[in-house]
Amino acid sequence: MGFLDKLMGRGKKTAGEMTGDSSMQREGMHQEQQGMAEDRAEKAEEMAQSEREHAAEHQAERDN
Repeated sequence: MGFLDKLMGRGKKTAGEMTGDSSMQREGMHQEQQGMAEDRAEKAEEMAQSEREHAAEHQAERDN
């Protein structure tokens, strides 16, 4: 969902710049930032899951 928020936010921001609508520009900027934050959170969760799996593999090796 982060990618879509970034894309839509960028579109709103650009439309706001072109029309001189500062509230639309701000809304787009915030939506774009939210999308970037969602992407970062998703990547962090993927890294954490990978580390949990890696730790479980090491634990299994130790137990054998």
